[in-house]
Amino acid sequence: MTAPSLTASTLDRSAFDAIAATHPDVVIPLEQTPDWVEFERALGRSPLGIWEYRDVAGALVATASYVHVVRRSRESVVVVNGPVWFAQRTPAAERVLMETVREQFRNHPTAHPLYVRMQVATLQAPATGPIEHGWYEREIVVDLTPSEAGLLKSFRPNARNSIRRAQRNGVTIEHIPREEWKNVFARELFPIMQETAERDGFQSFDSSYYETLLAVLGDHLRLLVAYRDGIPLSWLITTEYRGYAVYYFAGSTHAARSTFAPYLLLWEAFRTLKAAGNTACGLTGIESANYPSLANVTTFKRNFSKNVVVVPTTYDIPLSPVRYRAVSALLAARRAAPAAAGGIVRRASGLVRRSGSGRVSPTAAEM
Repeated sequence: MTAPSLTASTLDRSAFDAIAATHPDVVIPLEQTPDWVEFERALGRSPLGIWEYRDVAGALVATASYVHVVRRSRESVVVVNGPVWFAQRTPAAERVLMETVREQFRNHPTAHPLYVRMQVATLQAPATGPIEHGWYEREIVVDLTPSEAGLLKSFRPNARNSIRRAQRNGVTIEHIPREEWKNVFARELFPIMQETAERDGFQSFDSSYYETLLAVLGDHLRLLVAYRDGIPLSWLITTEYRGYAVYYFAGSTHAARSTFAPYLLLWEAFRTLKAAGNTACGLTGIESANYPSLANVTTFKRNFSKNVVVVPTTYDIPLSPVRYRAVSALLAARRAAPAAAGGIVRRASGLVRRSGSGRVSPTAAEM
């Protein structure tokens, strides 16, 4: 017997705020809020709003905020760090939600995605893939409820020693005033991000992304910088929403490592976030099966807590399974062996052309 589908409807800000107020114990990621929708819009992306899902009795099951993404050979709809569950997240409940979402976007008036991407706790049909991973799967979460002394004592000895060594090395921490964020970031901090990306082998956003983040989401952010002798060594941006904080972006120079500046910087961030009433701070992704490249940051983050939280893996929900498999094969062939896979590429490309009928909207970065 098929379970009844859910009722889906969009939420305006007041309706979203009412849901949040009614469920104070549910952790709602900042990426799943109306403020993040405004950030996506300011970047020139195409948010499709926040939707609620209710069962036949009218009880709230989940909410999800969607972004419309268009890239070469595929169009998708992405839920960043969501959905948010308000009912019990069982495998059966997840399947009903996924089926509802699939029908929702098969009939969407403006978006014609190949797939919907979202976090799924139990892999089952219709979820599959993903074509590419879009969010970390494990993170360290620091409990900020102990006293400052208790919090410091909970760190590994290496972290406590490194904090003291940074202080002896003359490292100082500054809270950058909000009115100075854009200029300080562009002038002093983005070059550090570029150095960090080059050293650690990842591609950062351009400066305008971070500057837009600071401008649009300023009510939820803090920008702290570690200096020595007036020279910036390390910086971080934290987010805060409903008592939950996240160590979101950071960059450091080679000199920062030798002076232990990142340890003192993060300790000051914890103290500040705790004083502001936050009860926990997520340190974002650490090493997992799909993200072995996070091994280096894992070593650093483990110094501050033993609390490892598993985050549901991001999967794709294909709206056209045949075409999805063709595009997936095409992309896998391009990544693995473009020259040797010419036949697969040509066959898959032909199927994509024959099956594709989606509209094209302004480009946006895949998440």
